[in-house]
Amino acid sequence: MKSPYTAKGPTRREALRTFANGFGMLGLAGLCNGPAVAAPAHLIPKAKRIIFLFMSGGPSHVDLFDPKPRLRTENGQPLPFEKPALHRTQTGNLLGSPWEFTRHGQSGMEISELLPHLATCADDLCVIRSMVADNINHNGACLQMNTGEQTFSRPSLGSWLLYGLGNETQDLPGFVVLSPAQPAQGAPLWGSSFLPAAYQGTLVSDLDQPIDNLSNGRFDRNTQRVQLDALAQLNRQHAQSRAADSRLDARIESFELAYRMQTEAPEAFGIDGESEATKKLYGMDDPTTEIFGKQCLMARRLAERGVRCVQVYHTQTAKRSSCQLWDQHGGLKEELANNCAATDKPIAGLLKDLKARGLLDDTLVLWGGEFGRTPTAEGNNGREHHPFGFTMWMAGGGTRGGLTYGATDDYGWHAVDKPVHVHDLHATILHLMGMDHEQLTYRYAGRDYRLTDVYGNVVHDIIS
Repeated sequence: MKSPYTAKGPTRREALRTFANGFGMLGLAGLCNGPAVAAPAHLIPKAKRIIFLFMSGGPSHVDLFDPKPRLRTENGQPLPFEKPALHRTQTGNLLGSPWEFTRHGQSGMEISELLPHLATCADDLCVIRSMVADNINHNGACLQMNTGEQTFSRPSLGSWLLYGLGNETQDLPGFVVLSPAQPAQGAPLWGSSFLPAAYQGTLVSDLDQPIDNLSNGRFDRNTQRVQLDALAQLNRQHAQSRAADSRLDARIESFELAYRMQTEAPEAFGIDGESEATKKLYGMDDPTTEIFGKQCLMARRLAERGVRCVQVYHTQTAKRSSCQLWDQHGGLKEELANNCAATDKPIAGLLKDLKARGLLDDTLVLWGGEFGRTPTAEGNNGREHHPFGFTMWMAGGGTRGGLTYGATDDYGWHAVDKPVHVHDLHATILHLMGMDHEQLTYRYAGRDYRLTDVYGNVVHDIIS
């Protein structure tokens, strides 16, 4: 029997079906058309699931995780080298960070005073200071960070993970997106593109009513089951002449999933049963941190129930709602401080809660935006978009805690030591999740596509 590990594209699920039948695993074989089955991995995984904390707009690395003393000593002076040809506006002179950095944990990791709660988790963080992206605009950069492609529609990271690994639970979506205000790029950031539609992310924008129409007030469960069976039979007959349209299979499965979710989803998304101490840990007792704290707490609850990928977009605060909160072209001192105040405690709470529950070891937490901000000033209190060298961090899931990896130059402009491109980041995430990024492919329009296109190297140095 051909191993399912080597199957590519649409044949991977067919191989899994044959593999399951061959070993009498009838329950598995019956689920191989959709994501609600855990598929064999290429490698021994270190992480089973991922929580991606996406700070839409581009957090300033030189104000949060990458201290640059020369920016302070040369504040107001011109950048001492020529800027790259790729730039948006003529930013002014150097702008030193107005915030202090101090060392934390046994690792002595340098973190800004804007993040006092996260600083207590320093020894769990793997901070990558040498990230590099290719696009200087939000749309292209967000697409690249979430899908690997800057321009065209491509499957999102969560969709690739769900396609490659399946889901650990049959009763909840395998890929959930928590975003009170949608980013400007919208659904393409969590869409499945040419992958079967069953692998797209499920958007939750209303944190108080996460899933609409979840309960059926007219019929009991047995009657609903009869209805679904009859509907499924009609839909499959309809689908026989439309085999190439995965949306029909996805629609059938969505009805089945909705039926199962009537029992599981209210409990999974409901946080009322959490202790007051836990809610306080996430900052839900404070209007400043309540919104993002609720998102992070929901993310933990979904992760521990087997959801493969949870994306948490920071797009709303108690003061305002915006699709790109971290886009400080102006108001840097006020707005960056506000964003950190809204997210710092919830994120630290998430890491501590996962660790206390024994989940951090096999849950990969990723933090970052689509790029960083310029070390030079836009106006007198802002920074421009900056993809040439910026910071992201990971925690748990087989990463090396307490590690600061790579470096930008003395001004925070170029990644000069151990650059990590977005493709390298994606390759590393897949590796940690047990997938070889060169083998995880899908044949579409005559070629084998993958998340990393024809690029990407696993950053082994950050793996424990």
